[in-house]
This record gives sequence, structure tokens and C-alpha cells, in this order.
Amino acid sequence: MDLYEHEARELFEERGIPVPRAEVTDSPREARVMARRLGGSVVVKAQVKTGGRGKAGGVRLAADPAEAERTARRILGMDIKGHTVGKVMLAQPVDIEAEFYVAYVLDRAAGRFLAIASAEGGTDIEEVAAVRPEAVARIPVDPAEGVTSAKAGEIAEAAGLPPQTVDVLVRLWEVLVGRDAVLVEVNPLVRTRQGHILALDGKVTLDDNARFRQPRRGEDSSTYDSPLEAAAAAKGLNYVKLDGEVGIIGNGAGLVMSTLDVVAGCGARPANFLDIGGGASARVMADGLTVILSDPAVKSVLVNVFGGITACDAVAEGIVRALDEVRLTKPLVVRLDGNNAVRGRAVLAERAHPLVQQATTMDGAARRAAELADAG
Repeated sequence: MDLYEHEARELFEERGIPVPRAEVTDSPREARVMARRLGGSVVVKAQVKTGGRGKAGGVRLAADPAEAERTARRILGMDIKGHTVGKVMLAQPVDIEAEFYVAYVLDRAAGRFLAIASAEGGTDIEEVAAVRPEAVARIPVDPAEGVTSAKAGEIAEAAGLPPQTVDVLVRLWEVLVGRDAVLVEVNPLVRTRQGHILALDGKVTLDDNARFRQPRRGEDSSTYDSPLEAAAAAKGLNYVKLDGEVGIIGNGAGLVMSTLDVVAGCGARPANFLDIGGGASARVMADGLTVILSDPAVKSVLVNVFGGITACDAVAEGIVRALDEVRLTKPLVVRLDGNNAVRGRAVLAERAHPLVQQATTMDGAARRAAELADAG
């Protein structure tokens, strides 16, 4: 789960990483009061889980509390790369002398973490990495050894960072380990003209598999990337919104990922990732269909199930009962294979819903769902 900037900076503060004073609000009027508390002049920053806020106009300097209110009113409700701004953070401005970039990210292929750092941080770090990759240091980190002061010194030296950043690099690693994160990033990490090191922005991605042992963060709907993800989470569904037109339901993350690839190979775009796991009850199916059909971009839905412990006839019964509860408004293509697949197909055939079609192969089902989406 991605955290908002203000949530990331809370984790930084807990580990002693210096950050500017800041407050968060969803009210322009309250922004005026906050600006007064913060000293008058503030930076107003949109809180959305995407980059490019500054270039989109989501980060602005306000000279006084009255301007802070006007700026907050302008930013709240703004659309930034498909994300609606629901909150803004007001932070004290900083007299910047130099900007740096530092991050730790999980390198799944190598089975370790990677420290990424550059002496040229800021809004153009992606361009720097693309045009002059030598300006960005990439240092492997053994998770068993972690980032000691010596390792942090190695990272700082490789990236050309000043010695004062070594302590921050160690503490940033502590954030990653302590919170079961797969990514922690500070861009920019700055040195002020007074010689202080501050984290001006932060991005943290937590490992959802470790949520059972971590304090609950991001439980309200504002922490999800879309209202559909919030609605799915409330129903206990493993759902991720994508930018496509074919809704996807499958049992098992691997099967769902394969389904996304096959649909894309048929010239269509998946609208979501939805893994119902081993449970394909009527309740789960109804909840899944409700969420997917609520997406106005969806033109067709593909249910791809391989029966194992949960047999295909049980899945089919769940679909049939779900159809009695949910008003199906888009064509639904179902592919059942594995345990009791023949019986499952018979159950759907007997129901004979006019918007439900069946396919016996994943390729055929994906192709048909893509055709229906294109026609719809």
C-alpha cells in the first residue's frame, strides 16, 4: 500500500529524520488558521499518490494565511493524473541550498534491496536517471546486514552526497525495516543554507502481506487510489483499479495476472485486478461484480476460474446466485476449467442468462471479452 506524503513524513519523524513543520487539512478555511500557526508563509501541497504534483500545479507557495486559504481552495478537488485531491498539506518553506535523492527499494529478482541515490534530486530526477545514469548511484544492500553507518557512508560517497546525509540514510533504512516497507524514498532530501538536512518530500510503500503485524494505516477511503478500491476493500476484496475496459475476476493471483496479459494480447485493456482466491461463493461473486460493474469504463467482464479445492460447479452456483442479486448490465464471459468444469458449465447453461457467455479456453474467453468490450 502506498502512503500519502503526510503519512510518510510521520514515519520519518518517528525515526528522527528531520522534516519541516506541517499540518494537513481538507478545509480551505482551516488552511488559513494552520498557515498562521506555521508562521504565515507556507507551501501548500496536494496529497495524492502520484508524482508530478508540482508540474501539475499541486504544489504552490502562499505568502500569507489569506493566500494559503485561496491556494488550498484552488488545489482541493483538482485532478492530478486521475487522482482527485482530497487533502492538502501546509508546510513551512525552506531556504534550499542543494537537493538530493535517496531511496531504498526491494529488488525482487536479486532477492535483496537496492539503495538508489543522487546528488541531483528534485522534480527532474527521472530525466537525470534517463539522460545521465552515471549521476545516479545504485548500491546493493544485503537485507541480513542492513544499512550500518559504514554502508551509509559507502552509499553517500558513491552518490556524491555530503557526510551529513549518512545519519539520514541509516534512519531511512530503519523506517523500511521497522514498517515492513518495500520502498522508501525522499525526493528531495535537502541541505538548507543554514547547513541543516531535511526531508522535504517522502514516499513509502508498505508490504500488504505484513499488515497483520503493523499499526493500521490507510484504513479510510481517502487512502485508496480510487473510490472503487475503497469499496472493494470494505468488502474484503483483493482489487486494484486499472485503466481499461475489460473487468477481470479470477481465483489466484497468478491466474489473474496471466488473464491480464492474455486480455492485453487480444488488443483490450484490463480494467482491474480482482483475485477472489479459493472462495467463489455467491457473496464473493456478488460483491466482485458489484464493484466491477460500478466502474463506468468497464464494457465487458471476464470470469476466469480454475477449479481446485473449490470445484467449478460450486463457482457456477455462486455466479448464478450472484446474478439473482446483482443487475448485470454488461456482457459476462465465463471460462471454467479444472475440477467439475463440465458440471459447472452445465449449471450456467441451465441458467441461460442473456448476457452470460461461456468459453472453454482462457485465450477464447479473453478474445471474446475483448470483442464484446470493443463492440460495447
